[in-house]
Amino acid sequence: MFSAWPDLKIHWTRLRRRWRDSRIACSTLPWLVDRALQYARLMRMDRPIGAFLLLWPTWWALWIAADGRPDAKVFVVFTAGVFLMRWAGCVINDFADRKVDPHVKRTRDRPLASGKVSAREALILFFALLAIAFALVLTMNRLTVLLSFAGAGLAALYPFTKRWTHLPQVVLGAAFGWGIPMVFAAQTGTVPPIAWLIYIANVLWSTMYDTQYAMVDRDDDLKIGVKSTAILFGEQDRLIIGLLQATVLFNLWLVGRDAGLGVPYAWGLVLCALTFIYQQWLIRERRREPCFHAFLNNNWSGMFVFGGIALSYVLS
Repeated sequence: MFSAWPDLKIHWTRLRRRWRDSRIACSTLPWLVDRALQYARLMRMDRPIGAFLLLWPTWWALWIAADGRPDAKVFVVFTAGVFLMRWAGCVINDFADRKVDPHVKRTRDRPLASGKVSAREALILFFALLAIAFALVLTMNRLTVLLSFAGAGLAALYPFTKRWTHLPQVVLGAAFGWGIPMVFAAQTGTVPPIAWLIYIANVLWSTMYDTQYAMVDRDDDLKIGVKSTAILFGEQDRLIIGLLQATVLFNLWLVGRDAGLGVPYAWGLVLCALTFIYQQWLIRERRREPCFHAFLNNNWSGMFVFGGIALSYVLS
């Protein structure tokens, strides 16, 4: 029974040696692994914070549209869609900034800026991600499919607006929030006024946190001529961010009132307000690292609001 074991061991050793010496093992496989890693970096898979900032408002809208009981198919499609569109957005953003990023300290090592990924590869990846996302949307109703074209247009437009206007953060907010009317359309077949109220809250919130993000690169952006709200607001940046934070909270309060959300939601808004206060403390001296941490802290802001929404429906 065991007499064949030495022969099997010899064959296995030979196979391993042939594989190790083969062209696939020596060149093709390492190249494929390197491409996968570079594409993952290009899509910011190693930095999922942007996807979470996109995910929370989508879930706010889905839970409210479904009265706390979202359709499983809609939940899966839009959760996957958030990540796909975030990845696509990162790719097209780096494509648009491929000649600018090498001059910015924080971005000079990105795959496109450093030449590790070509512009052609980036465009192919961008359209592949869009195609997958669109295939998911096609499983939804007609209104959702029609709305998706506007969302794709906003996502593709945003990276180029920083050349034309000081308000690219507003365009980012419009693109980031487009999943809100889409999710209402998918869940209910309509886009009611409360959907647009949530959308406005998200545009204001996105403008606020992306201004914090832009404060990190303000010095570099001024040198190379890239526009942003951080540059537009100048010395009034903290004041305007504070006004945006207050307006976001007011809009979210209106959302809670119109949706009939309870005490847990109120506590969620209180916790969200505390994160906003903490962010103001972080950006008080306008230094790079604290401003970046203020931006990251917005993940908690979105999570607290969602927690308040979800608990309101659970406890009711």
